[in-house]
Amino acid sequence: MDGYLQEYLPIAVFMALAIGLAIAFVIGAVVVGSQKPDIEKLTAYECGFDAFDDSRKPFDVRFYLVAILFIIFDLEIAFLFPWAVALGDIGAFGFWSMMVFLGVLTIGFIYEWKKGALEWE
Repeated sequence: MDGYLQEYLPIAVFMALAIGLAIAFVIGAVVVGSQKPDIEKLTAYECGFDAFDDSRKPFDVRFYLVAILFIIFDLEIAFLFPWAVALGDIGAFGFWSMMVFLGVLTIGFIYEWKKGALEWE
């Protein structure tokens, strides 16, 4: 049993070191950082409305559209990494399958662009 627990000692040391550094960085940021927010920090950022207003206030649907588009194209990148790693093993069928997938996404991107979904007023 001692040998088994001894194998996990480097992991425990690494975790303790990581947690200690994380706590030190957070405390250091609180101590060193400026705690006086200026007018820029209190203005609306990307959400388009005042952050300290009524939370039940409806807001523009374009924010949802941008978020959905981001998720779609982010998932495309998530599919590209394992495909690139396994490209040597999957052969021509896997290559052309991904080309069809990317073609469909490209057509969707062009459609969104032509419809003005990416434009902001």
